[in-house]
Amino acid sequence: MKVAVFGTKVSSEFSSVLQEFFRFFEMNSIGLQLFYPFKEFLKKELQLDAYHTSVFSSHIDFDPDCKFIFSVGGDGTFLHSVMHIRNFDIPVVGVNSGRLGFLADISENQINGALSQIFEDKFSVLERSMLQVDFRGHENLDFNFALNEMTVLKTDTSSMINISAYLGDELLNNYWADGLIIATPTGSTAYSLSVGGPILTPDSANFVITPLAPHNLTVRPLVVPDNYEIKLKVEGRGSHYLTSLDFRSVAVELSTEIKVKKADFKVKTLQLNDQTFFSTLRSKLMWGIDRRN
Repeated sequence: MKVAVFGTKVSSEFSSVLQEFFRFFEMNSIGLQLFYPFKEFLKKELQLDAYHTSVFSSHIDFDPDCKFIFSVGGDGTFLHSVMHIRNFDIPVVGVNSGRLGFLADISENQINGALSQIFEDKFSVLERSMLQVDFRGHENLDFNFALNEMTVLKTDTSSMINISAYLGDELLNNYWADGLIIATPTGSTAYSLSVGGPILTPDSANFVITPLAPHNLTVRPLVVPDNYEIKLKVEGRGSHYLTSLDFRSVAVELSTEIKVKKADFKVKTLQLNDQTFFSTLRSKLMWGIDRRN
C-alpha cells in the first residue's frame, strides 16, 4: 500500500505531532510519496527527516496508485493539495495543524486514533462538487476549477461594481456591491459564511450566490440548484475587476464575461465514522458552548 502526503508550512509546535504521524507509516511499512517542497521545509525549518519512500512535485509525477492523500495544514493547504495533485479518484484526508478547519478536520489529538480507523476501513467517502469557471474575452486559468468558491471583486477603485447575474438566459439580478461570491456546498462554510451566507450540507446539489456589501439591503444570499449555468457581466468605473478561484486570483478586463457551472467531476474526501459533518459543525462553530444546548 502507498499513500501521499501534501503540505506547505506548519508551525514548530506541530513538530512532535508530525513525528508520530510519519512514524505510523514507517512502523506499518506503508509506502509514502511526500510532496518535495514540504519535505524540504520539514528538513530545513523543523529539522525533521520525514519518512518517505518517494517524492512528487506536481500532478505530473504524482503516483496514481496511492490509496489516500493526506493534506497536512489547514483548509488552505487542503485547497492547494487539490490543485497540485489533480487526481480525483483518490480520497483526500485533512490533518489540521492550524485553527478552524472544516476540510482539515482531524485535529492533532486525534491523529493516532484516526490513522488506525482509516487503515481499518472505518470511514466513508464523501464526494464534493466543484465549480468550473470559464472566461470569455480572457485566457482561462491553468486549472479553472474551484472547490470552495468563485468570487468577483472590485480591484482598482473604491467605487462599487455592478454585476449582472444570469441563471441560464434569465437575468437574476443586477448586484451593486463590492463583489459577489458563488460557492459550492463545501464553500458555504468559508468566505460565503463570513458575510452572512447559509450553511449547506456537502451533499447538497446547490450553489450559494452571496453578495459582498450590497448597496441595497434587501438583496440577500440565494441558494439555487447546481444544474444552472451562471453567467456574470461586470460594469464599473475602473478598467478591471478581480476574479478569484479559491486561493488564486486574476485581474481581468471589464469586458470579460464569466460562466460558472458544476464541474463534471467531484473531489473525494474521507469522513471517519464517528466524525460526521454535523459533529464537525458543532465542534468548529462551538454550538454546544451554551450549556442550554
